Amino acid sequence: MGAIFDIYLLEALINGLLLGGVLALLALGLNLVFGVIDVVWICYAELVMVGMYAMYYLVSVYGWPFWAAVPACIAAVAVLGLLLHVLVIAPLLGAPPINQLLATGGVLFFLQSFATVAFGIEFRNLGLRLPVIEIGDIFVSYACLLAFGCALAGMVAVYLFLTRTYVGTAIRAISQDREIMALMGVDTRRIYLTTSAVGGGLAGLAACLLVLQYDVHPFVGLSFGPIIFMICVMGGLGNMVGGFVAAFIFAELISVGGLFLDLEWGYVFAFVFFIAMMFVRPAGLLARRA
Repeated sequence: MGAIFDIYLLEALINGLLLGGVLALLALGLNLVFGVIDVVWICYAELVMVGMYAMYYLVSVYGWPFWAAVPACIAAVAVLGLLLHVLVIAPLLGAPPINQLLATGGVLFFLQSFATVAFGIEFRNLGLRLPVIEIGDIFVSYACLLAFGCALAGMVAVYLFLTRTYVGTAIRAISQDREIMALMGVDTRRIYLTTSAVGGGLAGLAACLLVLQYDVHPFVGLSFGPIIFMICVMGGLGNMVGGFVAAFIFAELISVGGLFLDLEWGYVFAFVFFIAMMFVRPAGLLARRA
């Protein structure tokens, strides 16, 4: 009995690790945007929903190969991120935070309503049947393993972009001090547009990975949108390293917590931990103590 429990626990830990990769990718995109532009995209998960619909139609309706649809989806959601900044965020950069929050919340409801009218409320999927990998007595989903590997590759690519390119260096500098960098002649508008495109592109990549595991419907963003926001808050809004750490903590709590009871209880444990951490570390896990 103990050996069986150990196998189930190890399997839950592995599944939590794989889930954490995708959550960390989403948290990276949201934290990147907030850290540079100082606006929280409440509608971030809905960008993922749009990307999932794009993948569904490209692959299942128009017959594109999955590998060809991925870059098209990433590019489309990157453009959507650009449009979000130009049409909604840029006019409100000097507005109070509550106005910015309400505006992005309005985009959230607009995208959900548009998807409901355009596509209906039916649950759709790609119909791809990926194998399950057996390692000893442990079973691992190939879709989850593929998603983890691609998410990790995406995060490495963003890290190299931020540390090895001039634009990436400017993005990191602006996230540290917006006013000084503007006085030094850095084109903040260009940096904001680039950041919005990268943030949208990361949402598009996440959509390509999540569509392998979840059905697509207008409210799929509600399945992980609140979780991503809590991960970013728990890691410290704008703190990309903190969000990375928090994503894996959250994922393991969900996975291991669901092992003992139902999966829904795993989310309850994660939410309780989040609330407790807000009392202990309100500024985030890796925030410096005053």
